[in-house]
Parts: sequence; C-alpha cells; structure tokens
Amino acid sequence: MQASSLLKQAAGFEQALRACEAIKDCTALLRTELGQGGFNTFACGELDLDNKERYAFYVIDWPDEWRQFYLENDLMIDDPIVDALRDRRNPFTWTELLQSQNVSRRGKDILKLAGDRGWTEGFVVPIRRSVRARVGLVSLAGKRAPLEDRHREMLTLMCVCFFHHVRTLVPRCGFAVPPAGLTPREIECLQLVGRGQSDRLIAQKLGISQLTAHEYVESAKRKLKAGTRAELVGVCAALGIVDS
Repeated sequence: MQASSLLKQAAGFEQALRACEAIKDCTALLRTELGQGGFNTFACGELDLDNKERYAFYVIDWPDEWRQFYLENDLMIDDPIVDALRDRRNPFTWTELLQSQNVSRRGKDILKLAGDRGWTEGFVVPIRRSVRARVGLVSLAGKRAPLEDRHREMLTLMCVCFFHHVRTLVPRCGFAVPPAGLTPREIECLQLVGRGQSDRLIAQKLGISQLTAHEYVESAKRKLKAGTRAELVGVCAALGIVDS
C-alpha cells in the first residue's frame, strides 16, 4: 500500500473515531483496522512507572481467559512491556524488545505465555504524559510479519488517536478494570471530589451520610496511595477518573 493511501486510511480512522461516543464503538473500530494487518487483540491504558498500583485500563480487548489470567496473577508487575516504557519513548515491537537483551527471565516467560496463545508479535505505542513517570500506551498483539516503516507510522497515528479519544470517554463510560481496585461508589465520590465537592456535598449528591462519604474518599486515598485530598485529585485526573 502506498504511503498516500496509508495516510488516507489513518485520516479516515481518526474521523470515524471522533464520531464514536461509546468506548465499545471505538474498540470495534480499532479492532477492524488491526484485523487487516495481522494484529487481533490489544489493550489501552495508563500507569505511573514509579507507583505501579496507580494504573488504569481504559480498554482490554483480550480474550476472557487471558484477561482473567493476566489480572489474577498481577502480571503487569513483571510485564516486560511495562518495564520497557521507562526507557523507550518510541513505538517498538516485541521482537525489538527481546533483541535488546534487557528483558528479565520472568518477562521472557510472560511473552512466551502470550506466544503459546498464538500472539507471536506485538507493537507497543507509548504515549508520554505531562509528568515524566506517567505514560499511556496502546499495546497490540498478533501474528504479524515485520512492520514496514510506513505501516508503523500509520498504526502509531491510529493508536495515539485512539488513546486520547477513549480517555475522554472514560469518566462517563467507565473503565475496563477499575483503577487500584476502586469500587463504583468510590469512583462516584472521586468524580465529585474532582469537582471540588466537600464530603457534605458528596453525601447530598449521592444520598448517603457525610460519614459514609468521608469513608469512601479515605478508602480511595489509601488505594491510590494519595497523602492529601489535593494529591488525590491530581492522581484521579492523571488516571482519567475525572476530567483533567
């Protein structure tokens, strides 16, 4: 495919994406585009490299079996893709990651587990945020052959557009996995905290007691490892719990 055709395809994807008002529609759109190139599953989210408990999955398009296995075994802690994000600012493939010789034995085992499920190659698009330790990403997996430069560029553009658009929908549509194990009620309280609401006003909005509202906020602070209410608001904005 010529470079001009790839650019038109990426531009068409961005236009179609902007028309999507639900995360499931965004996901279906990206899945269709990836299916034409050999990648058949992906995940999208954001994390704090200095505090891995502060992470958020915006989309998980993995098969249910792998999703459950990955989350229940907390594989993100040793995921070589996550570890690589500290030093890698540009998109990279799994092959390039393994060639770097910086992958731990545990990291290699995780990629082998993915390979056993048929995902023999991946493409990772890091998306740097305003704080150095924070990074967003879209991570693709499949059986694709080596990527040509123009295909890498097209996929990168699509993934960056996807990340930013989906992130705007999360406060309304919800997360693929609640950050840090937050409950739906805690997220509701945090969204009101992000709007500057006191415990008393949160209680009035949600029809609960002020003490219960306070307990929800304090529980969320502990889970997100925030020392103050101001820090809590910052973490919530960074993860997309509240509009930043």
